[in-house]
Amino acid sequence: MIFQESETVELKAIVVEDIKKEVIAFANCEGGKLYIGVQDDGTVSGLDNPDETSLQISNMVRDAIKPDLTMFLHYETVTVDGKKIVAVDIQQGTERPYYIAKKGLRPEGVYVRQGYSSVPATNTAIRRMIKETDGDHFEEMRSLEQNLTFESAKKVFAERNVKFGLTQMKTLGMVTQDGVYTNLGLLLSDQCVHTIKAAVFQGTTQSEFKDRKEFSGSLFRQMDEAYDFIDFHNQIHSTFDKLYRIDRRDYPETAVREALLNLLVHREYSFRASTFISLYADRLEFISIGGLVSGVSLKDVTMGISVCRNTKLANVFYRLELIEAYGTGIIKIMEAYEGTGLTPQIETSDNAFKITLPNLNAMPEPARQMQVNPEKGTPEEKVIALTKQRGFITRKEIEILLGIGQSSCVRLLKKMIENGLLIQEGKGKNTHYCLPHD
Repeated sequence: MIFQESETVELKAIVVEDIKKEVIAFANCEGGKLYIGVQDDGTVSGLDNPDETSLQISNMVRDAIKPDLTMFLHYETVTVDGKKIVAVDIQQGTERPYYIAKKGLRPEGVYVRQGYSSVPATNTAIRRMIKETDGDHFEEMRSLEQNLTFESAKKVFAERNVKFGLTQMKTLGMVTQDGVYTNLGLLLSDQCVHTIKAAVFQGTTQSEFKDRKEFSGSLFRQMDEAYDFIDFHNQIHSTFDKLYRIDRRDYPETAVREALLNLLVHREYSFRASTFISLYADRLEFISIGGLVSGVSLKDVTMGISVCRNTKLANVFYRLELIEAYGTGIIKIMEAYEGTGLTPQIETSDNAFKITLPNLNAMPEPARQMQVNPEKGTPEEKVIALTKQRGFITRKEIEILLGIGQSSCVRLLKKMIENGLLIQEGKGKNTHYCLPHD
């Protein structure tokens, strides 16, 4: 029998530490054979105790290599020229990439066969192997980063009286049964590589920054810090109806919360680009990476139909009662604006999803002009002047124009309609008022 090293054959005179690299390389590629008791030049030196050698290799594979590779190795004692050697048949594993446990899923821990040698795999090769064996679901794939901590996650789980240990992490899909962190684990860890960028702009364009922040760390931490940032800039404006003060925030808190949760739960995390939150004088925009899931239309989304891209992540948020049920977020956003005369906008592209919340206290341009150069005269005359200028007017615009509350505005409109000064057109959110037709 002639022995010669090749892409699928490796020769070793004795058991050495590097043997595990050869085993990993064969298992990550097309498989191969490892002969112990044979010199590099093919000379058979033999082994004194082949059974002990087999046991030594078996223990090394079981203790030093992850995931479990033992079922893909077959040991055989062969006699050549009167000398005994150990032949180890290594099959290609089904849970590639295999790696040295102490090194992790990094090039220094993952090896592949290249010619007659076993060499460190590139990050690209590691990702390819993970995708081939784990599938296309990002959150279920094994994370390239395995040195993870979960201080933020522990705090959130504790606040909601939900247990958080290795058993729960496996159940949720943060850790595989072999104890390897998944990408879901990475997202919820303190080492999460994805970020949220937030900015406040002067006016209605991006020409001038007022404030900007970037939020990193666990998605739980990003969620809290991003909400606090928006909340700080979500101003309260007051109007008076007779002796009663009416306070109203720029953006309904429910709408902000649901839009932020949508940003976190439904984005496409296989891309490294940041998500964006932008505050303007008249609107608040949430832009996340990843368009609609295939087969789902924008109309479906507004009707409450939800096909979740990150089902396991959504399940974690559901378990923590951060979301109530799948598909309700967009509906809640729309409901938060009912009766205001304004409607949130949803836009999608192949690779992005955008929610725009209108500022409830932003002054419409025609009303702004009227306040800067107010018409002299009674409230009725001012309303008629603006209506004549625009062709129609809304209740919200009258409130801003005259600086009155909703109740006072309703009474004024009723009086003007009864006196034949205005006519009402449209229903519900589309209600507006026009001058009587000639």
